Amino acid sequence: MAETLLFNALREAVDEEMGRDETVFVIGEDVGHYGGSYKVTKGLYEKYGPLRVLDTPIAENSFTGMAVGAAMTGLRPIVEGMNMGFLLLAFNQIANNAGMLPYTSGGNYHIPMVIRGPGGVGRQLGAEHSQRLEAYFQAVPGLKIVACSTPYNAKGLLKSAIRDKNPVLFFEHVLLYNLKEDLPSDEYLVPLDKADVVRPGKDVTILTYSRMRHHVLQAVKGIEAQGFDPEVIDLISLKPIDYDTIGESIRKTHKVIIVEECMRTGGIAAEIIASINDRFFDELDAPVMRLSSQDIPTPYNGRLESLTIVQPKQIVEAVEKMMTARV
Repeated sequence: MAETLLFNALREAVDEEMGRDETVFVIGEDVGHYGGSYKVTKGLYEKYGPLRVLDTPIAENSFTGMAVGAAMTGLRPIVEGMNMGFLLLAFNQIANNAGMLPYTSGGNYHIPMVIRGPGGVGRQLGAEHSQRLEAYFQAVPGLKIVACSTPYNAKGLLKSAIRDKNPVLFFEHVLLYNLKEDLPSDEYLVPLDKADVVRPGKDVTILTYSRMRHHVLQAVKGIEAQGFDPEVIDLISLKPIDYDTIGESIRKTHKVIIVEECMRTGGIAAEIIASINDRFFDELDAPVMRLSSQDIPTPYNGRLESLTIVQPKQIVEAVEKMMTARV
């Protein structure tokens, strides 16, 4: 076991997969000489050379399109977005090309590519650098979407994503890069389609992902102090969503709260609520509750910024409200 920062866990995953498979390469802005905006590719240019760690101009649509073409020939590109918000410039390449080519080609092409990078609300990064794009892409057929939340799952998920034959959007939260965790010295993989039961409980199911996993865990002490026993599930996979794990929990607790950093309107929670009502309505003792970010551009002002996202105190209050409501 070795204590590892999350950004180094990601770097280890990329390095190990590049060493294992010569078809894996990295492409993006400042991924080479500079080592990536958050140092996930530090040292890889020197180790693998300019043909496998490609610095690009500031042209997300172009280099993402190049990566799709490379994947069609059998290579395994890892596209780094300096900020995930910038990948809106490559929406066409991700949605119409990467997502749909395996289908529109009649199965003649696979697109084994990973699109990864930092996103989420940071610390006064401004609206355009505080995007949460997971809901933008969730409706696109053909994509897999995962959100890492710890050094352990970050490394295992990225290795699995690189080996997958489908395009995977890999969301990393900008405020989680310096998380530390002891990682096994032996190789391991984390499945792309499974949720993680972080804390078993019997009273209420709390579904969350990415940075909000840690806000929920901060809230657990306050929830326990009120005498309630929450089950905390980190979704990890946002497409497909692991409804088997969710359903097993609902059949035990019969109450659900979803905590996300995504926008409330059309967010990940909105889709999960609809699906829970379709699949598990008869198991619910109360309407599903969601705690989401406000539907406004993220302010630059630090105090206003913190007011736009869900805080641990609000999670405690939501659990109390649900558990004390009359059925």
